[in-house]
Amino acid sequence: MPSRPRVNSNRRQNSFGSRTDIGCVREHNEDSLIVAPPLYAVADGMGGHAAGEVASEIAVRTLADMGLTSADTMDLANAVIEANHAVITAARKKGRAGMGTTLTAAVIEGERLAIAQVGDSRAYLLHQGVMQQLTRDHSLMADMIEAGQITEEEARVHPKRSVITRALGSDPGMQPDLYELNVAAGDRLLLCSDGLSTMLEDDQIENILIRTRDPQRAASILVNEAIAAGGHDNITVIVLDIEGNAERETRKTVRKSRWGAVLVALLVAAVVAAIGYGAYTYTQSTAYLTAENGKVVIYQGVPDSVLGIELSHLNRVTDVSTSQLQPGIAKRLEEGIIRVDSLEAAEALVEEYQEEIAEEAKSDSSASADSSASGNASGSAGTSGSGNSANAAGPSATDSTANASGGTT
Repeated sequence: MPSRPRVNSNRRQNSFGSRTDIGCVREHNEDSLIVAPPLYAVADGMGGHAAGEVASEIAVRTLADMGLTSADTMDLANAVIEANHAVITAARKKGRAGMGTTLTAAVIEGERLAIAQVGDSRAYLLHQGVMQQLTRDHSLMADMIEAGQITEEEARVHPKRSVITRALGSDPGMQPDLYELNVAAGDRLLLCSDGLSTMLEDDQIENILIRTRDPQRAASILVNEAIAAGGHDNITVIVLDIEGNAERETRKTVRKSRWGAVLVALLVAAVVAAIGYGAYTYTQSTAYLTAENGKVVIYQGVPDSVLGIELSHLNRVTDVSTSQLQPGIAKRLEEGIIRVDSLEAAEALVEEYQEEIAEEAKSDSSASADSSASGNASGSAGTSGSGNSANAAGPSATDSTANASGGTT
């Protein structure tokens, strides 16, 4: 991840959270993100055979290397155009025709917000409890909806719902859509790939952003809900809380007595302790499964950290080997995690794996026994038959054996 540019000292650092996940269907995570205040961006690659991963990574790194520090839409547009040329050049050099990526980028400077967008990754703004989509999708579905040919509900299940009409990497003359607007302290900005917006309705996203104050937790919940809804694509989100300009705030000097200062400190400590206990209690109420050294293991907590403190710990190593599991489940455990609501749910899932393994072993044993019994019966028949019959059966068996042995972003 590129280093963060230096920010003016008279501007507050905005609070943010981010997360990306492969989802439940894709073999690779072709999404990329950049969080380098005041720059934030999400890219969704395409092209197959890992080309999408390359395209999205090139786009965000090129953007970060431009050193954007102000909410100037023209500077941001030039950076996106430079990223487009970088993707085209890489596709030509690597022989990956069709490699491309979406890109939605934002630069926040105090209470000024600049956005550049290409493709169907989106930007939303939550203002005074109401969420609004800031960007317009460059997609076939968006065109059809605006033309009145299809509804938003129909677009969600349309066979061509993934077709986009503009992307980085396809046209040297590509131009991004640009947005510049004023925001206010307390607003919340969301950048996301279509892996979120195609899985959750806007009102679901809005409710999560409203009720979840911590931006990192909001990002994690949004991804988890998209996975629970099916996770048909990679999912990437950035949640950014707008703090506004520090110099615009009214500064008041208040004299406090020593006892008053002590009281305030105690109150703050009590609040921090309560929040910390609540956060710790929440994390310990969940669990997840993953694979380590070929074994399924159970962790209690969430796979995140705060201030370098891990929010999960190993509960136990099970006796289930990933080699005994269905290939799809084994791959997901080896490459990531499977979240569950509690330790009890984790143990129940392990029991399901054990039962499936036992059933498979029982089925294999029965098949082996049937094969053995059939072989014995055939042998007895060959012994009791005439010599001519035995000779006739021999070539037939030999012939049978010979035939058997010969025989998307």
